[in-house]
Amino acid sequence: MTTAVANLTSRILLPSDGDLWLRCPGCSGGMGPISDRDNGLLSARIECDYCGMVTNKKDGVWRMLSPLQRARFAAFVRDEESPHSKGRGSIHPAFYLALPFADLTGNYGDQWRIRAQSYRFLEENVLPRLEARYGNRFRALDIGAGNGWLSYRLALAGHRPVAVDLCSNAWDGLDAASHYAAVLPEFFPRAEAEMNHLPFKDAQFDVAIYNASFHYSSDYERTVREALRCLRPGGTILIVDSPTYRHARRRRGATRSEHHQVFEATLGSRGGSPPTVDFLTPAVLDNFLELGVRWERHLAWYGVRWWLRSWVTRLRHRGEPSQFYLYEGHTDKA
Repeated sequence: MTTAVANLTSRILLPSDGDLWLRCPGCSGGMGPISDRDNGLLSARIECDYCGMVTNKKDGVWRMLSPLQRARFAAFVRDEESPHSKGRGSIHPAFYLALPFADLTGNYGDQWRIRAQSYRFLEENVLPRLEARYGNRFRALDIGAGNGWLSYRLALAGHRPVAVDLCSNAWDGLDAASHYAAVLPEFFPRAEAEMNHLPFKDAQFDVAIYNASFHYSSDYERTVREALRCLRPGGTILIVDSPTYRHARRRRGATRSEHHQVFEATLGSRGGSPPTVDFLTPAVLDNFLELGVRWERHLAWYGVRWWLRSWVTRLRHRGEPSQFYLYEGHTDKA
């Protein structure tokens, strides 16, 4: 190879099977590729090919929020990183490695029991179908990943997850996922970003998973469209542990504070975010049929106590109790 050709080749980023191509959080222009498995570097940088915006990898997490996005979600992040929120994490790696099957702190046992049953259903009933469809190393986008426990479980199973969340604190955010690096043969990339502006170029993922996070969207249709953009033709969207009610009008009668108290006791509170609907209805999912998504609805077994809760709520005339379905959305192949 001549010197001229060698110099040219060093400046060209050639794609490989393990490349994950980023999209600029500022102008949505193309950025260079990163590996779809973490390379162990705590710091790195990448520049947008169009606007020149520089995005940094800090403490192992790609910081993919533009200044405008960071300002918009500042209140949300501030609430997430308040002193009381540290009860959702631990300084001990064993806490994270046990999730979702045990809460070794004992602080949110009810929440993690629900998460564990939902994940067990996903593992036993849904993942085998996804593996048959996409292979044993499919690429998954874990949106609203929190501390990355679901990405950890998917990586243990041999898949290639990418964890995305707005928060990157060291107890319940993306920084906490560093506890998984020592036990995984291939650690997964993490990106600080918002669900309606994902920092990835089109058609790179097989599966997009909203793990107790979809109902925090401020615009459901935009959120689904953004996931579809990132999915390959024939990809799958999974919505897990987002509360569902049969009728939206019944929920509008409940106060927002009452609603958040329910979720703090079950799936955890996320205050300070932009206005959200906070729940799903069958009609909401029907709207996505126009986007080419066909839905299957599954319900895990959460135990007798959870089942009786519905009847007790009705007998006490306290309105309609929520259900936590697993929604499996299929898209058509091109």
